Amino acid sequence: HEPHLTRTSVIFGLTKVVNGSNVNARCESQLRQVQRGILSKQPWAMKVLDASGTKPSGFVYGQNYWLGSREACKGVQRPVGITLSKNFERVMHYGLITQQAPFDMDYRVVYLRHNSPWQVEIKLMSEQIIHIGLCLPSACSSAEVKQLAGEYVSRGMFAENDIFDIRPEVVYMKDLQLQAAFYKRSSFRLLVACTLVTGALMLCAQQLLVSKKEQATAGLAPAESELWRALHSLLRWQRLQQLVSCYDVPGNWSKIFAVRANKAHEIPVMNGLRSVCAIWIMIFHVVWFMYFTVHNKTVLLSYAEQAFFQYVSSAPLLVDVFFTISGFLQTYNFLRNSAQLEAVRRNGWRQNLQLFGKLLFHRYLRLGPLYLVVMLCVDLAYAYIGDTSVYHINERFDEMCSKHWWRNLFFIQNLFDHRDMCANWSWSLACEMQFFILANALLFLYAKHPKLTKTLVGLILVASTTWSYVIGLSIKFQLSFDAAFATGTEIYTSPFVRILPYILGAITAYCLLQREPQQQGEQGASDIGERCSWHFALLIFFTCIYSTIKRDISSLLAISLFVIGRLCFSLSVCWMIAGSAQGRGVWWSRLLEAKGFQHLSRLSYAIYLLNPLVIAFFYSLTSASTHADPFMLCVVTCGFAVIVYLASIVFSLAFELPYSNLSSLLLRREAKPQKS
Repeated sequence: HEPHLTRTSVIFGLTKVVNGSNVNARCESQLRQVQRGILSKQPWAMKVLDASGTKPSGFVYGQNYWLGSREACKGVQRPVGITLSKNFERVMHYGLITQQAPFDMDYRVVYLRHNSPWQVEIKLMSEQIIHIGLCLPSACSSAEVKQLAGEYVSRGMFAENDIFDIRPEVVYMKDLQLQAAFYKRSSFRLLVACTLVTGALMLCAQQLLVSKKEQATAGLAPAESELWRALHSLLRWQRLQQLVSCYDVPGNWSKIFAVRANKAHEIPVMNGLRSVCAIWIMIFHVVWFMYFTVHNKTVLLSYAEQAFFQYVSSAPLLVDVFFTISGFLQTYNFLRNSAQLEAVRRNGWRQNLQLFGKLLFHRYLRLGPLYLVVMLCVDLAYAYIGDTSVYHINERFDEMCSKHWWRNLFFIQNLFDHRDMCANWSWSLACEMQFFILANALLFLYAKHPKLTKTLVGLILVASTTWSYVIGLSIKFQLSFDAAFATGTEIYTSPFVRILPYILGAITAYCLLQREPQQQGEQGASDIGERCSWHFALLIFFTCIYSTIKRDISSLLAISLFVIGRLCFSLSVCWMIAGSAQGRGVWWSRLLEAKGFQHLSRLSYAIYLLNPLVIAFFYSLTSASTHADPFMLCVVTCGFAVIVYLASIVFSLAFELPYSNLSSLLLRREAKPQKS
């Protein structure tokens, strides 16, 4: 069997090319011992052979994960923890359970880039990387094994090269051990510091809560140590008490889970839209991040193009729901605040600049802390999986975050190539901040020059549509997944393209406020025409979701479908929001207005930021590739939904609500002098 093993088993092939010139003496000796053990069929050596990867079936459709078995390699080092009765006769060699290797063994993965014409090339990511798991002596360094693997494939000893014209090239090797540099990363230190400071403030808030209940001791709980006494003396300072109260865990917990009746001037359908779309996008991310671990990639993408699964593959369109809601709320709240609007009209440019800066500061204070903490987690998580995961990680966000952290800090990451983003799913948050700044500038201008502002808004709407067409035609935009990914920077993450729904939401808010005096007192049941309009809006909503069922169309039709589809989609959302604001609706809109969505809506920001990180992290920790199967995807999605939900509660309690409370506290403090 020796010639056959040399060409079909990489681990055995390495033992054939080893010599004293390319590895150290111990490594050479132990590899030769592995070779002799396999040829003489010693149980420990057969376990080494079995634990190391060989080519499985499915190469044509993307099976590049020849990982063997990490657990079986561990079984070479120590006896398997299993008890078998001696009352039964067995044909197996009992040494498979008890016999150990005479030296230390490690599981490692070598990565080869292939150039085979016999595999479907999708061009989404680096799917041409073959992962080969090897159970190797610990005495062999990764550099030595990489050199051996290079010699093995260069000598033409690789049988698969003859059959599938693989023409492999060794890229790198991983020992799957966490490097010491992980603990020296700036993100590790900053995250630990943030966690400790937040934990300390939460403890102080709890202590302050206890002290308020014990009025008999001058407002402070009994102190049993110098530390607590020092803390009590600090907590006597009124402003510090107010700051610490923002981190009150029971109070913030009750805010997250509070459910109340909808008030007159609220728009309850937004809670349902936010909640449903956040979960919907999470489902898409379950499939998207599965792509990097799945061994039948072609089948996975074929599912995405089927009619039944369009609701998943078109889920990125739902980002426009959030843009529409943001544009509506920004304009609606600004124009309804008559005192602020009048102040802007009276103020000079310096005072308005200060007010503009204050609004921007509070926006950053509410969004920034959780976002920056998640960015630190992304950097650390990807540094961890880059060292320890068996998979080749194409998007090394740890490297991108280290280089381009300042882009995320200033919310401008979407202005650069999408392949160079840290946490690339945060592009929409950058768009939100940029649209917020632009919308505020236009609203300030509207307070003084309404006609000029209306003209500018119309020009921006036309310019965005024209820009989309020009860019789409110049890059030959198509709806196929590979083309959509390649043009992500120019189309998908571009603020000049994505501003359309934000503007439509703002225009809807303006029109609604203009009509509001005429609509007062007209709540109640809708007539038949209005009910048909609601159902028509829902029909448009789902028609746009399913409009990409045919993707093989010309560039002109593709960009037209993209622009007009998003326009109609956003208008359908605008109808839902405007109708809910006037107290109108039908049975399905009442479902979206259900009080239960209030809770999920409060967590939607944390869900949006955390779900890609959680999904990618858990997928990367698996030791075997994934099979794309619709039924199992449903089960996996339910599991991820629970994990993301729980993580969102924790992160919202620690890094979102405290700063939202702080923003409200500062606004109240600023409002008091104005009233006096």
